[in-house]
Amino acid sequence: MPNSTTTETTPQQADGSLSHGLKQRHLSMIALGGVIGAGLFVGSGAGIAAAGPSIVVAYALSGVLVMLVMRMLGEMSAAYPSSGSFSAHAERAIGPWAGFAAGWSFWVLLCTAVGLEGIGAAKIVQGWLPGTPQWMWVALFMVVFCGTNLAAVKNFGEFEFWFAALKVGAISLFLVLGVLAIAGVLPGTDAPGTSNLTDFMPNGGDGLVIGLLASVFAYGGLETVTIAAAESQDPVRGVASAVRTAMWRIAVFYIGSMAVAVTLVPWDSEDVTAKGPYIATLEHMGIPGASQLMNVVILVALLSAMNANIYGASRIAFSLVERGLGPKVLARLSGGVPRIAVVTSSVLGFVCVLLSYWRPDDIFKWLLNMIGAVILIVWIFIAASQLLLRRRIEREAPERLVVRMWAFPWLTWVALAGMAAIFVLMWREPDTRTQLYSSGGMALFLAAVGYGWQRLRAKG
Repeated sequence: MPNSTTTETTPQQADGSLSHGLKQRHLSMIALGGVIGAGLFVGSGAGIAAAGPSIVVAYALSGVLVMLVMRMLGEMSAAYPSSGSFSAHAERAIGPWAGFAAGWSFWVLLCTAVGLEGIGAAKIVQGWLPGTPQWMWVALFMVVFCGTNLAAVKNFGEFEFWFAALKVGAISLFLVLGVLAIAGVLPGTDAPGTSNLTDFMPNGGDGLVIGLLASVFAYGGLETVTIAAAESQDPVRGVASAVRTAMWRIAVFYIGSMAVAVTLVPWDSEDVTAKGPYIATLEHMGIPGASQLMNVVILVALLSAMNANIYGASRIAFSLVERGLGPKVLARLSGGVPRIAVVTSSVLGFVCVLLSYWRPDDIFKWLLNMIGAVILIVWIFIAASQLLLRRRIEREAPERLVVRMWAFPWLTWVALAGMAAIFVLMWREPDTRTQLYSSGGMALFLAAVGYGWQRLRAKG
């Protein structure tokens, strides 16, 4: 069993010197907007092309799994608010090696994602201003959001609040217009009925599997709200409220969007994959300027994700180091902000961008494969930690159970079984099998390093 002094007090001490400038409205919008990214606006087109109308089932199944994971994470984060989130919970429940592996693998994922989102945003701007170099725009975005995160945390919260508000507003408008078009009351459109839904699983079970895998990874990003909650004015109430309200709203956005898209536009339309399901659907409805309008929304989604991921990476790194699981220099605070961790995370993100230009076919490709299944590994740590911590909290501090996992422990085991099933499905697909091996290899390596670090600390 982990050393009780280390795991029960350190995470709380770690967060004591961070600022608490985030308000409840910030947390609510971070929870809603953090998961609404380019993966939904553009990447979902590949899932529709593979699964057809059954993509709705794929998003529903993965949405249930995400709801279970977030409920577990919400329970632990409300009981023990920490900028280390699931990493701190894994250390508390399993041991320092688990916190080390979960935290640093997620840090690598976030830093790499910052670079990928910068590249995507630069491509959109380059389309508007041809002839300008992509790297210049990426560098500009990095400087802006690194600067935002170097300032007080409330600045990050304000940026994310308005970014998320625009994304949520865009999806809400899309759903309203879509429902009107399906009902045949939108001017210039006819009710399609079920004509586009008759071939529900055009590519059989294999297509549904591909759609399911695409949908699982599209949901990544919800974890940020439990990281941010530690810097809110009332961490316990903040994370409890954000988790409770965000889960069903996000399910409506994701599943509802997919249902509208496949009902109005044939699943095998080339526009669905080439332009993305949102642009294809809006153009089908005859909305003027739909392509440019959605490009603006997608740009905002990418910039929002960059901002949130720089924030999340810096706080995860700060928490790890404060708990003795990394180089101490990253834990230096200035004005309640871990500024060296912010700069380090931003620089690593830009290095990923440079690798995409310098070594796209080997190092960069290897890096992408390495982060491919990290989110699933993190989810497994969350479920395992919740299984162990729940009983301990009930014995030692039942008043901390402000949020409770439904039907414990049965639904936790159902979630673990679902994750195991996704690993099996990834192993069956050649493309995702490489990601599975690479991510698993990184996680095992970090677990071994973490265990060695744990043994050294015990001896010292």
